Amino acid sequence: MNDQRPNLPPARADVIVVGGGHAGIEAASAAARMGCATVLVTQDPAAVGRMSCNPAVGGIAKGHLAREIDALGGVMGRITDRCGIQFKLLNTRKGPAVRALRAQVDKYAYSLAMQTELAATPNLTVAGGTVGQLLVENGEIGGVALEDGTEIAARAVVLTTGTFLKGRIHLGLESRPAGRVGEAPAEHLSETFAGLGFTVGRLKTGTPPRLHRDSIDFSGLDAQHGDAQPRFFSHATTGLTLPQVTCHLTWTTPQTHRIIRDNLHQSPMYTGRITGVGPRYCPSIEDKVVRFADKERHQLFLEPEGLDTPEYYVNGISTSLPAEVQERLVHSIPGLEQAVLIRPGYAVEYDFVPPTQLHPTLESKPVRGLFHAGQINGTSGYEEAAAQGLMAGINAACRVLGRPPVTLGRDQAYIGVLIDDLVTRGTEEPYRMFTSRAEYRLLLRHDNAADRLMPLGTELGLVAMESYRNLQARQQATRRELDRLDRRRVNGLADWPARRARSGAPAAGTSLAEWLRRPEVSYGDISASDPEAVADPAVAEAVEVAVKYDGYIRRERERIAKNAGMEARAIPEDFDFEGIPGLSHEVRGKLGAIRPHTVGQASRISGVTPAAISLLLVALERNRRQAAAS
Repeated sequence: MNDQRPNLPPARADVIVVGGGHAGIEAASAAARMGCATVLVTQDPAAVGRMSCNPAVGGIAKGHLAREIDALGGVMGRITDRCGIQFKLLNTRKGPAVRALRAQVDKYAYSLAMQTELAATPNLTVAGGTVGQLLVENGEIGGVALEDGTEIAARAVVLTTGTFLKGRIHLGLESRPAGRVGEAPAEHLSETFAGLGFTVGRLKTGTPPRLHRDSIDFSGLDAQHGDAQPRFFSHATTGLTLPQVTCHLTWTTPQTHRIIRDNLHQSPMYTGRITGVGPRYCPSIEDKVVRFADKERHQLFLEPEGLDTPEYYVNGISTSLPAEVQERLVHSIPGLEQAVLIRPGYAVEYDFVPPTQLHPTLESKPVRGLFHAGQINGTSGYEEAAAQGLMAGINAACRVLGRPPVTLGRDQAYIGVLIDDLVTRGTEEPYRMFTSRAEYRLLLRHDNAADRLMPLGTELGLVAMESYRNLQARQQATRRELDRLDRRRVNGLADWPARRARSGAPAAGTSLAEWLRRPEVSYGDISASDPEAVADPAVAEAVEVAVKYDGYIRRERERIAKNAGMEARAIPEDFDFEGIPGLSHEVRGKLGAIRPHTVGQASRISGVTPAAISLLLVALERNRRQAAAS
């Protein structure tokens, strides 16, 4: 399909993806690479891959998502590595479950690289236009109609509309329709949802001002350097591509807080102009000052937005106060006394479609063949959007190709936790991923994403066989080293002269595995004195985690096995929850609204008690026996 004229959509496709943000990119790339004729429709093809907010990828839990996207064959990790200008592994002093990579990114290079990536993808056309209507017949998607009247037929449609559904920007007491600054909203598409049987909600997010680099005084600020030996998001990355930069740390002051409090009457959040719910875990600076009135200062990070731009992102002061107030509060912050605002911050309010109206495949319940991904589902963050987009694109392609759908369990991936949380529990505020949301987080580590998910990515055709063979070789090397550590016995203190002072030598007859289990011993202690130790840092890390956390990992696997029956116990699509005796009206209503696919999913619905699950199991068994008898 790449022989089509640029930005001119064909009349028919297998899969249509609406929106060119992080979710849309992954959805379109996956569907096309799985063999589907795919069209990505976006208002401005030159804005594909734009980083609307912070110029960074990863962080706690978000880094896990980015690694999982890469392991499944997505593009975010690879492009982030190519455009990264600072890499830092977070929480290195804590356990492996909560360590995660974060990368500062050249946002202009990132957007251009994404556009180049999509242009080179077979079966994919990127077309300019605004979708105004969904074409639906007998409850099944048939394509989309653009606002200019152009119709494109398709067997599956993925909506990744970001903040554009009836988007409205707020700056002080002024507001105007916009999906983000300088871009028109999608006014008509949102209106079609009610007629199709969807409910629609309203959310809000925001962004901080951008400052000119040359107007910032860095001399008294704390420098934040990247890692000297950086790790990467993608299994395919072998080294740095771009020069690396330094970020800086500063703080708000009591004067900053006074300026904000004195001007709350000009904040759209505190005058009732914004009705949408904002992100609790990434609040505006107004919200921080009001909600945490006892705090004398708040931490801010100054982050460069690229190598060839003077723009600096002030991470921590998202605001929608008037521009002149923003300038005053910025000038009250150390290092920013003379800062020049290139662009003020603003808030954006937009429609979303509560995600309990989706199946775990991200296919909508009211319309077959229609998938939702990203902020339309109530999430915030590039990584959350990209993860959903990848799974929606995979399942849209599976539907077209007649292949079984793909879902990930909560014990398989943070992506599985993310989607299960959304479709089972829903969200009333912008959803953000945290490690605390995953009950099996020691198994869902940053370092083992490829082990968990690359076999599936390879099976789907999204990961090259060479990458999979490299993974298998690393897994074999890990198993060999674990076996060697179990078998290798220490003969005496003379074997370990290099490490006596710090951790003490193992007693004669001790296996290396037993010694490595000591809290104060690392695999580096072994490699410093053992010429047979492995040199590959990925293998060394896998070995150390496997040895030190063996007992905890076994307990998590036992919990998974114990719950496997509930997760495997399917609930028929037409099952009558109203007919279960003993259930409360509230529980019946929730089960009927969400229509869980398994007993395990039902057990995670808010308000569904263990007693209700027992009644459900009895009813399912009775239903099974009646079906067998008939």
